[in-house]
Amino acid sequence: MTKPQFVIIGGGIHGCAAAWMLADAGEDVLLLEADGIASGASGGFGRRGVRGNRRDLRELPLMRSAYRLWPTLSERLGADTGYERTGGLNLIEQETTGTKGGLVAARAHAEVQNRNGVPTEVLARDRVLELEPDLGEAIRGALYCPFDGTADHGATTAAFAAAARARGAVIREHSPVTGVEVSGGRAAAVTTADGRRHEIGRALLVLNNAGAPDLLRDHFGVTLPVWRILPQALRVQPPAKPPMRHLIGHDHRSLSLKPLPDGGVMVSGGWRGRWNAELGRGEAVDANVQGNLRTAAEVYADLADARVELADAARPESCSADEIPVIDRVPGTANALVGTGWTGHGFAIAPAVAEALAFWVRTGARPESLSPFTAARF
Repeated sequence: MTKPQFVIIGGGIHGCAAAWMLADAGEDVLLLEADGIASGASGGFGRRGVRGNRRDLRELPLMRSAYRLWPTLSERLGADTGYERTGGLNLIEQETTGTKGGLVAARAHAEVQNRNGVPTEVLARDRVLELEPDLGEAIRGALYCPFDGTADHGATTAAFAAAARARGAVIREHSPVTGVEVSGGRAAAVTTADGRRHEIGRALLVLNNAGAPDLLRDHFGVTLPVWRILPQALRVQPPAKPPMRHLIGHDHRSLSLKPLPDGGVMVSGGWRGRWNAELGRGEAVDANVQGNLRTAAEVYADLADARVELADAARPESCSADEIPVIDRVPGTANALVGTGWTGHGFAIAPAVAEALAFWVRTGARPESLSPFTAARF
């Protein structure tokens, strides 16, 4: 039996980052991962966006902090995260898109983002083409965030884990949590499939992403409005070099594009896979693969002839009812915190979330940046 001060469940980007933040502060940390580090949504091929552009307003304070942390992470962790500040463009084709988008809303979005620490410019078509000359004729403008970029999510997660170990954190992979003991409103201990029991000195952090809602339901009797989705990501090889130079998003199309260092392109942006019950994993749906490719080619014609090298939809993600995360105390407990419901945009803010969580569990004071993410909002 062990009694670490802080026990973390989940070896993805959030769990590993929190383990490093706490261990770096000299705390006694145990991280338990059911499979391997970055085996879930934090792993896989390609890169993830480090994006403030068109992010939910409640997340902008965290993104402001993340902008501060990302440029020095590789040096601090002692390993390459693959981070590049390429700049990001949210492309606009229509005068009005629903109630929230289009050219008519661009200046308002830019003003709010600038006020909240996400530098943003509204660009007309001629200026957009200076940055991205291969764009199609339909593009009329864009929101440009020069601080946006990309990083290697698997490498970043592994770097956090290695740095946490180097600071003295204990990380146990292939150690699924099978039980949580709650006594007097406190998480007292966790047990794992190998029969080990780990007492909790000060706090438990439930950061196992898509697995967190089931764990809270089964062991705390708490139900959150969070479910699993299977994001689709494609790796394609264009006939020549990647036609884009920046992190690309779109005002109304389901599209995200990232140039990869080896000349490929990562194509994603809201398309989903399906669960294969026989195989026990997610799989890509051909109609959605083709739909994602058509959408990409409508924006960059050079992608029409791109060869699909990989279509992946095997890594579950957690999605919340209002599309922002739950980062809060587990209802009914004094020392258990949960982070889940990242809805596909948790990677960029992970260093800032970990910093805030580490402060919270060490001091007992919830940082103001986390106040919008309470479970009570539902």
